[in-house]
This record gives sequence, structure tokens and C-alpha cells, in this order.
Amino acid sequence: MVLSDQDIKKALASKRIVIKPTPDFDHQLGSCSIDLRLGNTFRVFDYSRHPYIDPSKKDYSNEITKVIKIPKDGSFIMQPGDFVLAVTLEHVKIPADLMGRLEGRSSLGRLGLVVHSTASIFDPGWDGKPVLELGNLGRMAIKLTTGMRICAMTFEELSSPATIPYTSKKFAKYKFQQAPEESRIHEDK
Repeated sequence: MVLSDQDIKKALASKRIVIKPTPDFDHQLGSCSIDLRLGNTFRVFDYSRHPYIDPSKKDYSNEITKVIKIPKDGSFIMQPGDFVLAVTLEHVKIPADLMGRLEGRSSLGRLGLVVHSTASIFDPGWDGKPVLELGNLGRMAIKLTTGMRICAMTFEELSSPATIPYTSKKFAKYKFQQAPEESRIHEDK
């Protein structure tokens, strides 16, 4: 069952779900979702120095990307065909009996902006800043501004609490992340 706007408000008030900074309900609360805003940290690919990506090579993703921080009220221009990792302004903590799902905003999708390529599910027990897999599928550049509403998160009830929430998993790759960290696919077992 997906939480409604009133259930999201109750979950935030009781600290069942924790979002910091506290959302502005007038602007961020939807009928069954909460909008998250764009942070100021991006991880961009340095595709001109490397001919391909080798996902099995340890720390290779870190070698082929670099972090860019823009000023608090700054902007980031996504060129057509660009793919970058970004982070939300908000830190989100989800309990063991809920999961989160991240979706793009329709208004930005109509400009060609994809907010996540594959990773829309946030496991029960998630704790950190959601990382966005941004892609510009359009033919024109898109200006992204720090603090703009970039995506929406919904929350779904589980049939029972997860036995091992995400932050308790021994091999959880991205727990407590605060920035758009590089791929850690080389850690797969």
C-alpha cells in the first residue's frame, strides 16, 4: 500500500520517516509523494580520457569521474546526451517496514530529463541522501538549479518489517552516503 499525503505527514511527524531538512508541505507534498530538491554536488564522467568503462576494476569508476560542487544558488548545465550522478538536498531515513520509490517529475521529463536510469527503489532501512542518475535525452541543454524540485519519493508498506534492513546489511554499498558516490559494482559477490 502506498502512503497518502496524510500518511506521509503522520510518518514525518512521528519520525517514522525522517527527511532533513524538513520538507515544505505547501510546495513539496503531493497526493502520495514528497518532492525532493536538487543538491549542489555532481559526479561527472571524464569520457575524453578513457575509451571504455570496466565495471570489474576496483575504483575504476572513481578514476573516470570527478566531483563538481556548485555554489548554493548556482546552476549546472546538462548538455544533450549527458549522464551525471547528482545528490538530493534532503537526507532520507526509511524504517524497516517501508520502502521508498524515486520517480522523476513529469514537468522535467517533458524537457528530456531522466532522473534515474534504473535505481528507483530505496530499500527498507535506507539512510542517506538519494543519488540521482540524471540523463538528458533531449536535443537541447537543460539548466538545473540547486534547490529545484527534481524528483518525487513515494513510500510503500511492506507486508512485514525487513529482517535485515539496508543499513544492517554487511555488504550494503551505499549506506549513509552524503554525495553521489561512484559505482561499486566491483564489490558484487
